[in-house]
Amino acid sequence: MKRNLLLIALACLLLVPSFIFAQPAAETKTSSTMRLAWWGNPTRDERTLKAVEMFMAKYPEIKIETETTGWAGYWDKMNTQAAAGSLPDLMQHDYAYMLQWVSRNQLADLTPYVQKGIIDLSKINDSFLSGGRVNGKLYGISLGTNAVCLTYDPAVLAKAGIAEPDSTTWTWEDFERIALEIYRKTGVQTIPFFTTDPKVGFDNMIRQTGAATYGKTGLGFTDPSALREFYAIQLRLLDAGALIRPEVAFVTVTPEESEFAKGRSWVEFIWSNQYVSTQAAAKRPLKLALLPNIKNAKAKGTFLKPSMFFSIPASAENPEAAAKFLNYFLNDIAVNDMLMGERGVPIPDDVREHMATKVDAINKQIFDYISLASKNAGPIDPPDPAGSGEFLKMVRDVTQEILYKRISLDEGVSKIMTQGNRILK
Repeated sequence: MKRNLLLIALACLLLVPSFIFAQPAAETKTSSTMRLAWWGNPTRDERTLKAVEMFMAKYPEIKIETETTGWAGYWDKMNTQAAAGSLPDLMQHDYAYMLQWVSRNQLADLTPYVQKGIIDLSKINDSFLSGGRVNGKLYGISLGTNAVCLTYDPAVLAKAGIAEPDSTTWTWEDFERIALEIYRKTGVQTIPFFTTDPKVGFDNMIRQTGAATYGKTGLGFTDPSALREFYAIQLRLLDAGALIRPEVAFVTVTPEESEFAKGRSWVEFIWSNQYVSTQAAAKRPLKLALLPNIKNAKAKGTFLKPSMFFSIPASAENPEAAAKFLNYFLNDIAVNDMLMGERGVPIPDDVREHMATKVDAINKQIFDYISLASKNAGPIDPPDPAGSGEFLKMVRDVTQEILYKRISLDEGVSKIMTQGNRILK
């Protein structure tokens, strides 16, 4: 009897290992781990972590390890990891640093993942992608977008009996005529163009000539006609009494204290991501429009500016998993419902159109404007060169000299051309 019990116990012990090892073998799946890094804030961190959680629930074979840092320390951290060969598989990137990282061979071309169908760009207008391309290769995909625009008060136009413009076709001649007519009929004036950064205004006009403000060395244009017209329009409005005096316009104030918020200008020149604060300060219904066209325009002046990118480092250990998450982040409707455009207006058409039904009326105007701009935009110019900060300060100083009439129009334009080439050489 004892011998039989011993044999039974021994048999049970022999069966245990096979039972233990048999179970995992039946359940084991091929798994991979990827690292994701971004700069953020509490809202972005919370939403990105939720996106990661949603992705891993949908794709349990992929585990994501996350790293978040504030903007101030992010690039120091990434550069340290790059030097150690330990960059994440997917990282948030910025337009200002894209060219630098590509020149150091630190980013992977994403085109193969598009060709394999891992990243789906089929519902994205190409104008949204140009900012992430260098020498024809795709190194980053925009996570949100922004575009230059003007905002105007439709009630002022109605009071003057002027039809609202079709901003896809209107010209600077139309703009000047409208501004003069509004002033004559209502007394409402026009704010000088882009007082904080005049380069944004004339850059749009120069791009329409087929050139660019910045070149590889010096300025990217030699014909100053567009630059001259940028100031000539304002001087003609000033002489007619229709332009707000520069000594008022160039004083830095809060949005609530601006001449536009006070109703003294019918128009303001902004970036689309400034519209919410501009609208709130104005406390009246506003509309958005593209900047006008120059005569005989050869190219589009508007461009879509990426808020930030996702990029895959060249050293990534699990790039396909990174590409899969990037695609999910871009295209999945459910995750974008949760993200609510925190990084900017989404770039896939279907996601953007869907999100436009979820946001409030003010943000819907921004979404609609970005959709309009995407159909009326040219490729973004390369990142600003060294010396651009000094150039921008010089331009603002000379702009004030021209509009204060301390120097003539021709002297001012010549000064920008000469000093610009010297600063940017």
